[in-house]
Amino acid sequence: MRRYWLDPQLKTDLAVVIQGDPFHHIFDVCRQEQGSQFEVLFGDGEAHLVEVIEVKKKQALARILSSRKLPEIPRPYLKLFISLPRYPVMEALVEKCVELGCAEIQPFISDFSFVRKGDSIPPSKIERWNKIVISATQQSGRGELMPIHPVITLAEALEKLNHNSQAKGLFFYEGAGHKDLKTYLKHEDFSKSQELWVFVGSEGGFSSTEVEALSKMGVAPLSLGDQVLRVETACISILAVLKYELVN
Repeated sequence: MRRYWLDPQLKTDLAVVIQGDPFHHIFDVCRQEQGSQFEVLFGDGEAHLVEVIEVKKKQALARILSSRKLPEIPRPYLKLFISLPRYPVMEALVEKCVELGCAEIQPFISDFSFVRKGDSIPPSKIERWNKIVISATQQSGRGELMPIHPVITLAEALEKLNHNSQAKGLFFYEGAGHKDLKTYLKHEDFSKSQELWVFVGSEGGFSSTEVEALSKMGVAPLSLGDQVLRVETACISILAVLKYELVN
């Protein structure tokens, strides 16, 4: 069944008003019409089955037939801290992170990141990422939108980690002598961790200075094996493995 994300302000106790961009998408693109039934999401943790009872030129009205509770994102929450990659790569990552149940994305600036200043990101790119979040949320039936936070520096990210006693951090690095992810998960205790912060570098990886800073903060340096993976491949692989091993 089709699902659509709508602004919570458009919902009353028994009905839903559909207008603006969602109206265009639902009725012009997806060809829904009066009498059509589909689910709408408002970020309240439920999917609401509605029936369209009136369609005007730029607005429609639907009545709520029933509601069902959506599964919550299980703990530990997987939070991806990604050194900002090229924009097409970021777009692909946003979509897959939503589908894999990533709790949130925190982009950061590093020595080798594609963008060196957070305020240089075009607003159109941020708007594009948020639209991808909505689209992937509709497709996957997720109960809430995945936040993409404003870009910060790696130092600021580590400072946040330092003040969060419920979070455990790890990062992936191509350097020799680090544990592989499988070995790490087998011996590490996550029972007291509410959040797992996953740090991934951009195309150039992490600099030696950054590796030292991460290690000093107790963030575990890990390897995904001998092959060098693209950023998007690494992130998808990491999230999939962590979800399988840790998320109940």
